[in-house]
Formats: sequence, C-alpha cells, structure tokens
Amino acid sequence: MMNKILSNVVIHKDYSKDIVRILKSNRSDEVIRKKLSKYHENDIADAVKLLDKDTRIRLYKILGVEWTAEVFSYLEDTPEYIEELSVDEAADVLEKMDADDAVDILDNVSEEERQALISHMEKDAKEDVCLIYSYNDDEIGSKMTTNFICINNRQTIKGAMKELVSQAEENDNVNTIYVVDDNNIYYGAIDLKDLIVAREYQKLEDIISTSYPYVYAHEKMSECIEDLKDYSEDSIPVLNKDKEIIGVITSSDIVEAVDEEMSDDYAKLAGLTEENDLTEGL
Repeated sequence: MMNKILSNVVIHKDYSKDIVRILKSNRSDEVIRKKLSKYHENDIADAVKLLDKDTRIRLYKILGVEWTAEVFSYLEDTPEYIEELSVDEAADVLEKMDADDAVDILDNVSEEERQALISHMEKDAKEDVCLIYSYNDDEIGSKMTTNFICINNRQTIKGAMKELVSQAEENDNVNTIYVVDDNNIYYGAIDLKDLIVAREYQKLEDIISTSYPYVYAHEKMSECIEDLKDYSEDSIPVLNKDKEIIGVITSSDIVEAVDEEMSDDYAKLAGLTEENDLTEGL
C-alpha cells in the first residue's frame, strides 16, 4: 500500500548544486553550455541564486541573450541580477522576454533605471511594455502578455498552418490561435489540436469557435476574475475598445491575480481583526 502511495508522489530533484559544480569546473564555455542545455531554465535560475557575481556574469555570457532572458523569467529577486548587466545588455535581455515578464522586472528597479532601460529597448518591445504600463494596476491590461498568435479568418487551413509556424518563431503561446476579420476585429479562436488534425479541403470557418470568451483591457480584474476562472482556458484574448486583440491573459496570470486578490482579502481581514481587538480593549 505504501509503495502504491509513493508511486503517485512526484519528487523534484534539486539540480542547482549540480549546475553550480558545472559552472565552477575548468571546462570551456562551449562544453559548459552543452552540459547546461540538459537542464530546465527554472533549475538554472535556482543555481543563479547560489553563484557569486563574477560567476553569474560568466554564466550570462555563456547562455547568450535569449537563454538568459528565459532564465530571468524564472527569477524572483531580479533587480540584483539585472543591475549586474550594462544598460544595453539588460535592455537586450528584456527585449527577448515576454512583455509582462519584462514589466515584472522593470517594476522592481528605480524609476530612473526603468526609463533608461525602456529607452534602450528596440521599438516593438518598447511599445509592448509601454502598452502594459498604460493600464492601471487593477485593470486586465496590466496583467496581459503580448505573446499570442493571430490569423485572418479568410485563411485556408494550409495558409493558417503556415502563418502559425511563421509567428511561432516569435510567439510560443500557441495552444490557442486567435482569429480576426479583414477589419482586424476579433472574430474567434481555434484550438491548436483542431488545426493540426484539419484536412486541407476543410474551411477554416468550420474549426473557428466564434463564441470563444474575451475581456476588455480596461475591465477591472476584481470584477471579472470569477468569470475568467470559470472558463478554464489556457488564455483569453484581451481587446481594446475597438474590439481589436492587443494581448491575452493566460491561466498563470489568472492564478497570480487570484493569489493577489486573496492576499488583499486576508490583509483587510487582518486589519478588521486588529481594529476589533482595539475596540474590545476600550
């Protein structure tokens, strides 16, 4: 019975010390990079916390900009690490991150440093970050990511697949493909599996869910969080007032928002409890 119970328990091994040993070995950067490729970015992020500054800087160079960006998306105390890079290097890393992850890092540096980093980012990445910053903290738009796939509803099955492959080079949020009409108005969504199994002779319209849910960027998170939870989708499109898709809110964003909401509720409850205690004391 005990063996059966243990067989259902997932044991996560801590690889961070193994990674530290690799980095502190006398092997070449090329050999180290090859060995690190066997580890998940989250494990490398755990190892970063155990390294001294010089070894971390060497690690960033070994990984390169794109890989470093992936590792940084798993780090929590990023200001300490982002400040170890030059402004240009840090901006390059932020450009390769999802805009919402980049905003999480920028939120934790000084206003002066934030503006310097944003000004050094390339145009598209800068626009995505500024778009998210244009919304208040309690609005859906402040929680969204601009990492999504979008195609026209007049595409053929073959054309849609080709467009998916093309856009997936920059956007890896591919489980749901969003669809717009000729006026760039939100039209619906396609499940990746449905597109993969579709026959070329089928019409794209046949696999588009035109009733797929959406939210507006200016909606308050607190007012629609229950609906978002009920849909249980990997991601939900975020629209502007003209019904154009400007981003998506993912299931992980929703979980994070729920956690924040619960933390706020607990804080309010704690405040009321303290107030009641003081009142009773009088």
